[in-house]
Amino acid sequence: MLKKDTFALRPPMGWNSWDCYGAAVNEEQLLGNAEYVRDNLKDYGWEYIVCDIQWYEPKATSNFYNNFTELCMDEYSRLIPAVNRFPSSADGVGFKAVADKIHAMGLKFGIHIMRGIPRQAVHQNTPIKGTTKTARDIASGFSVCAWNTDMYGVNPRSEGAAEYYNSLFELYASWGVDFVKVDDIANTEYKPHDPYSAREEIELIRKAIDNSGRAMVLSLSPGPAVISEAFHLSQNANMWRMTGDFWDRWDKLHNMFERCEKWAPHVKEGCWPDCDMLPLGKISKNCSYLGDRDRYTNFTYDEQKTMLTLWAIFRSPLMLGGELRENRPEDLQVITNRDIIEINQCSSENTQLRRTQNEAIWTCLDKQGKRVIAMFNLSDEEREISLNLEEYGFELGGTVTELWTKESFGIDGCELKLTVKPHGVKIVR
Repeated sequence: MLKKDTFALRPPMGWNSWDCYGAAVNEEQLLGNAEYVRDNLKDYGWEYIVCDIQWYEPKATSNFYNNFTELCMDEYSRLIPAVNRFPSSADGVGFKAVADKIHAMGLKFGIHIMRGIPRQAVHQNTPIKGTTKTARDIASGFSVCAWNTDMYGVNPRSEGAAEYYNSLFELYASWGVDFVKVDDIANTEYKPHDPYSAREEIELIRKAIDNSGRAMVLSLSPGPAVISEAFHLSQNANMWRMTGDFWDRWDKLHNMFERCEKWAPHVKEGCWPDCDMLPLGKISKNCSYLGDRDRYTNFTYDEQKTMLTLWAIFRSPLMLGGELRENRPEDLQVITNRDIIEINQCSSENTQLRRTQNEAIWTCLDKQGKRVIAMFNLSDEEREISLNLEEYGFELGGTVTELWTKESFGIDGCELKLTVKPHGVKIVR
């Protein structure tokens, strides 16, 4: 049996289709972005290609869902790719052909699923593989998603529930899936008094992955995850969202500093609190969602560096959200800084030293044991940020290098003082 903490030993890095294509990504777009990762990003550590929500919905066109629409499903109540969007999935192939192509690029393949069993399966009372029970026997009619009509929750104590989830992950293993993002599960809205009410369903999913014989990273959404359940999350998942959907707005980025402060003690190998996707480059291709349609990120270059630096020094998973094939040179430059990526993947003793409304300071040790200090200006004005190195027992004086500009300069005495642009960051080693 697999053990989840033997993989995802570093924060997963990759690309997810949601920010640019919403529910409507197709095979050409998925593989085209995979080819871009292979050619431009793989050498920097980016490796997962994740197909987000509703790949089983033949009429999806945007970030918005068609309520109670017909879904593509096999004879065992399991959703399968829509052939009109993923032609290689025809004749029962499922995502295997797509996964094989992505694996041939030296990359890994992931999918998004919703917690539960399709309402369509329940209404048709279709069979469940491995049991005489049917979809109607295991569904929980009172457990529904507040923002998507595709599924009923599963009653985890019903006979047949475990067999259903085992059959799902047996199918995903046969396709060659390496990463599964499960939605409507880390924080459920149908029971506001108990947002972690899906804990037993999470346990069924964990066991099903372990029984599948294939190492699959388990990512739970949406956030905010319930911090009092950090131990249960760490026992069952590799990633869990700390926030609702993150988009390219400064207020959301500013708020992430507080979330990182709270979750930092729970970061460890195989267990990665997740700041959510990186809305960089060209996003919202299919509709005007939280901004103009088909736009480049609203984040300034300084804000992009702030976001990447925070995600890195906190050690969040890194999932790009833009249409990579439309990257500008500056977009590629932000996501291929080896020093920042190395901090995300290999650093230790990651700690916030100070945070106010206007600034934050984080530190860590890089993989060689060298001290790294990041100074974030959270205000709207340029400001000088200072740190007394002696107060924290850090080495005094010497030369430091700023990791975005590669500029080196000396420090006199025990005070590190840096002038930082509005919404910007300087990170020195």
